[in-house]
Amino acid sequence: MASLNKVMIIGNVGTDPEMRFTAGGDAVTTFRIAASRNYTSRDGERREETEWFSVVTWRKLAETCSQYLQKGRRAYVEGRLQTRSWDGNDGQRHWRTEVIAETVLFLDRAGGGDSAPMDDFAAGAVAGGETDVDDLPFE
Repeated sequence: MASLNKVMIIGNVGTDPEMRFTAGGDAVTTFRIAASRNYTSRDGERREETEWFSVVTWRKLAETCSQYLQKGRRAYVEGRLQTRSWDGNDGQRHWRTEVIAETVLFLDRAGGGDSAPMDDFAAGAVAGGETDVDDLPFE
């Protein structure tokens, strides 16, 4: 039986990316991204709800995200969800669900102002595999 584990997020980067290296020398970069949705409550009041996601990128994608992403930038992240656990110093079991990114697209220029045309790299087709900006399911 087939299964699917895929997540796609468009939002604002909430923390500057942090890059480190594994003992084996692989680059890993983590950052948080916020995606918001607007809705109307039962009493007719407009509300906004924001969900925060922890994102993990590896190798070349990690290096590129560390170099070009920063807090406040808009980005598209595509990947899979992974939950990991560990025992903390307090003796408690801790759990974290993360997005393991396979593709990250930079949706605006550094420093804001996404109304100007973007060059190919700033527009940001950065993928673990081959992904083209034209292949996205939205404009």
